[in-house]
Parts: sequence; C-alpha cells; structure tokens
Amino acid sequence: MKAIAVIPGRPGSVHLAELPRPSVTEVPNGRGVLVKVLRVGVDGTDKEINVAEYGAAPPGFEFLVIGHESFGRVESVGSNVTELRAGDYVVATVRRPGSSLYDRIGTYDMTTDDSYFERGINLLHGFLTEYYVDEPEFIVKVPAGLREVGVLLEPLSVVEKGIAQAYEIQRRLRVWRPRRAAVIGAGTIGLLATLVLRLRGLEVTTFARTRKPYRNAELLESLGARYGSVQELPFLEAAGQFGPFDVIVEASGQSTAVFEAMQALGKNGVLVLSSVTGGDKQLSVPADRINLEFVLGNKVMVGSVNANREYFELGVRDMAQAEAEYPGWLGLLLTHPVKGLERFKELFEALTTARGAIKIYLEVAAL
Repeated sequence: MKAIAVIPGRPGSVHLAELPRPSVTEVPNGRGVLVKVLRVGVDGTDKEINVAEYGAAPPGFEFLVIGHESFGRVESVGSNVTELRAGDYVVATVRRPGSSLYDRIGTYDMTTDDSYFERGINLLHGFLTEYYVDEPEFIVKVPAGLREVGVLLEPLSVVEKGIAQAYEIQRRLRVWRPRRAAVIGAGTIGLLATLVLRLRGLEVTTFARTRKPYRNAELLESLGARYGSVQELPFLEAAGQFGPFDVIVEASGQSTAVFEAMQALGKNGVLVLSSVTGGDKQLSVPADRINLEFVLGNKVMVGSVNANREYFELGVRDMAQAEAEYPGWLGLLLTHPVKGLERFKELFEALTTARGAIKIYLEVAAL
C-alpha cells in the first residue's frame, strides 16, 4: 500500500513509499483494529519534520510515515475487540506509552521518558497511508454525524487538554469563576481554543497580526468572540482595555508572545502554552515585575503538549455541542483539501503557499 514518508534528518525528503497492508493479527490477543484512512490533516509539525528539524524513523526503517491528524473507518476487528466494529468512524490518538510511571497509568502524554513515541512524529509510523492497525485503547469512536469534521479532532484534543488542565489546576482555589479569556493566535489551534472557551461561557478576545477584513476574524466574531489585530492595537494595550484575563491560551507560534501574556494575566489566572518553538531567540523582559505579579497574584503558567484519550473523548462531546450551537462552523475550517496520496508534493506546497488556509488535509479515500 502507498504511504507518504520522509527520511528523518534529510531536508525535503518527502516521498511516496510502499508498505505491506497491515492485518488485525499484528496486535496480539485478538485486540487488533484495522482502519481504512479517509482523511489526514497536516500542519506545521509535518512541515518541520520534512525540513529535518526533528522526527525519527521506527526501528528497522530508514523512513518515517508522517501524518498525525487522522480520520478513518474501521474495516475489521480482532476476535477480542468489543469496543468497536466494522463501519465505525474513528480517530486515533498520537502518543503511545513508554516506560515511565505516567505511561503505565495511561497518562502517556505526561511521560518523563527522554524518548517518546508518537505516530507520524517520532519512532512510529503515522497515518498518511491507506490503512493502519492499532489497539482499541488508542482509537476513539466518532459519531457518523460528525464525519465531515472528524479530521479536526486531533488538533481539538490539544486545545481540550490545555483548557481542561487550566480548570484542573484551579481546583486549588476551591471557587474559580473565570469570565474573561484571551487567545493569542488565530490559526487552527487559536480558532478551536476560542470555540472551546465560548462553549464554556467565557468572554473571549482573540489576537493575531492580520488586520481586518480577515476570514479568521469573521469566524471568531461569529462565535461571539472579539478579534484584535496587534498591528492596530498592541497586545498589552488591548489587554489593558479588555482584560485582565482569567485564562490565556498562547497559540501563536511566537515565543515572545509568552512574556506579554504573562503580563496580561489577571490575579488567580492561568496561562496555557501550546506553541512549540525552535531557535534561540532572546529578548529583554521586565523580569522583576513579572515575578512579583506572579507571586503576589497566585498566577500559574503551564505547558501543554499532545493529548491522551480523555481529551479526544472530550473533543467529541464539544464537537457535537458546537454543531448544535454554531451549526456548520467547524466545517468552515476545512479550507484546503488535496485528493490522493500521489499528490503529496501539492500537499506540502499548500503548507507553504496556500493563502488563507486554515486546515489543509488530504482526502485519502471517500467518506
């Protein structure tokens, strides 16, 4: 079967590879689930792996099949699988357990191992292929009514984890009633974070660079959120006008935004960091003031990466609620489809050149 792969460590090596079609028997004890891949989203992670910033091939392979934002349909199941059946629509989680205590109790997204296992990212093949096989523990059922937008579940799970962790942290306060939130960044993660916060009933201001008219701004405002361009009103000035914020989700991909967010956070507030940034950028910050305000204001900053099954399941529930409260909104994020594994070059060109793209995805097979 065909698959889109890269040779880790070799920039620009994306190519079409061949793999044998998997079987449910590859998973022991009759616990295999064979899934036909229908759609796979791509994002900056795939782009960065292709330019050799990170990523490692599975043992015994020189290439890594990429793609971590999957959506598919169950083809067959092993004799001891009761959770799923042929015809179910599903999304697979990305992280797989290692050896740490956190891995052993099911919170493998919190691993303390130096080496981690992520499908399509590190040491495990991903989903930009025709079929995959996995255990039901790592496969989440998606209602048929959400099949058109199911490919958004993986990025949504990242948002769900970050926001759920913020609420979990604030249990320390016994009573926490957040009212105002800010989201920094209006890409896919920023849009989804705004959606989830609005579903939680918060007043949300989302910031990005682009001035209006801007499609993403229109999408945000249709949720009842406020949009602000930092080119028109710098973030800290806007925060003084619309904040202070009880929750801030940083999703801009710019590390410098973190330190402004720290200054805009309200007392008893939580700043959730979701951007993965490389490089060695340096800047000058008012360190004493930030430290003082964090200590005296009982503020918290937390990093959030990837997600385990719990947050995928939470994402399914929020998708259903979003379709009820904002019908059709999620589908508007699916802006750039590319059809067929053979068009992998077009897929990666879109990551760099597609104007106005929100979610670029490959249609591997018909829904």
